[in-house]
Amino acid sequence: MRKALVVCVLVCLMTTVVFAQTQDAKDNSKAAGSTQAAGTVPDRAQEAQEAKDNSKAIDRVEAAGTVLDEIQAAPDNRVPEEVLASAECVAVVPSLIKGGFIFGARYGRGVATCRTEKGWSAPAFFTIGGGSFGLQIGGQAVDLVMLIMNKNGMDRLLSSQFKLGADASAAAGPVGRHASADTDWKMRAEVLTYSRARGLFAGLELAGAVIKQDKDSTRDFYGRMVPFKTSLRGNIEAPQSAYPFLSTVAKWAKEAEKK
Repeated sequence: MRKALVVCVLVCLMTTVVFAQTQDAKDNSKAAGSTQAAGTVPDRAQEAQEAKDNSKAIDRVEAAGTVLDEIQAAPDNRVPEEVLASAECVAVVPSLIKGGFIFGARYGRGVATCRTEKGWSAPAFFTIGGGSFGLQIGGQAVDLVMLIMNKNGMDRLLSSQFKLGADASAAAGPVGRHASADTDWKMRAEVLTYSRARGLFAGLELAGAVIKQDKDSTRDFYGRMVPFKTSLRGNIEAPQSAYPFLSTVAKWAKEAEKK
């Protein structure tokens, strides 16, 4: 009788242990599944945001090419051939938002490329802000074009941050099919600046503006951080999505060099 009782007790204990272990395993499995499910939403949301940011960077590259194409297509209201043929780097800030260049709201994002032995470099993304402007735009959308004219200006650009008028001399660039013989653009400025608003394209005084690398857009476009020097010196291959801008720069620069 005692043996039978002992056996019953042991069986009950073993059954309880097995049940508890089984229940724990089920609970752990549910918890893991819940964690995985909970993690899926943020992962997908993050992927969607990254794709959206990448799309914005690509849109900026394409818009920069469109801006330059439209400006240079104007027969007598464009960057002179001699100026473009001499430029070491070309930088474009497309479609600044309304009020982007009035007092208190001077800020924009752009893309730049420089000459290398292999051709025009992979694009570098930058921001520009602050400073005083010789022309107060007054609220409409503005396109900004900057040409870096010599090695010193290019070195400033490669530093990833510089101030126009302080670190690099800047001046409003000449406009037209050809640069007038009485202008000294080739000697007096490291950076020539232009603006286009409401169809009017003109040289722009841009003193005190700070240019620096746009790290967020760089990561969005390349998928990682790429220093200015790496891209602008031609040490990285330009992705296919860069060619709407690079091809346009190369086309107009080549045409200017033939003249």
